[in-house]
Amino acid sequence: MIFLPSAVRVYFATQPVNLRKSYDGLSNEVRGALAQDPLSGHVFVFLNRRKNQVKLIVWTRGGFTIVHKRLERGTFTFPSRVTGDATSIAIDVHELAMLLEGIDVSRAKSKPRWEPPPRTRATTH
Repeated sequence: MIFLPSAVRVYFATQPVNLRKSYDGLSNEVRGALAQDPLSGHVFVFLNRRKNQVKLIVWTRGGFTIVHKRLERGTFTFPSRVTGDATSIAIDVHELAMLLEGIDVSRAKSKPRWEPPPRTRATTH
């Protein structure tokens, strides 16, 4: 189980990546392929060509953290919002959790949840 604050965004790469890459290679993929800042604290998700391995990279205090999961059987599924021209899509933290557990997000149904309204800055004059 991975617990992430709701402010953390999850970016899912839609093109397969060579998962033999480690910290420097994956952070370069974040910069190049996803056009994002790898030091942002957001989570970046990459699949291999056969879709049986996934790597997550995130900048945490003082360094990168990589999570690597390989399935012995089956494949990971792309979120249903993936289009042919998109290089990455943003997914929710709960979608990431389902993806890692092998749940097909396009078939899953979730009940609406209450979210607090976004805070607006109070301005003083």
